[in-house]
Amino acid sequence: MNNVNQGFKDLMAYQKAFQQACQIFDITLKFPKEERYSLTDQIRRSSRSVCANLAEAYRKRNYYKHYLLKLSDCLGENSETLVWLNFSLHCHYFTEEDYIQLIKLNEEVGRLLSFMVNNPDKFGVSPIN
Repeated sequence: MNNVNQGFKDLMAYQKAFQQACQIFDITLKFPKEERYSLTDQIRRSSRSVCANLAEAYRKRNYYKHYLLKLSDCLGENSETLVWLNFSLHCHYFTEEDYIQLIKLNEEVGRLLSFMVNNPDKFGVSPIN
């Protein structure tokens, strides 16, 4: 499938990252109030940031280095989300079943982002520019 003419919302990585952010939002509604300005805000921010940085990467795909920089930011934010998921499980803020589902989604997002980094030509990006 040729991804060159798609908008960022059509990218599988964006769709999965958006799904992850929405699921995290829903599950964090049940987090304790004392976590509102720490863990809850952090995990929501990092998961949403994957989507925002991916949109920027896609829009900057005419500039190889900018594209890679934004995708690197995506990978970093996705890894940060993983850390917050680990803290959330440790604090028993959700079930292990929820954790496993979110970890699988987080890993899938990471694989899709890595594919975009390693195959820029499939997304209309030329390493020459």
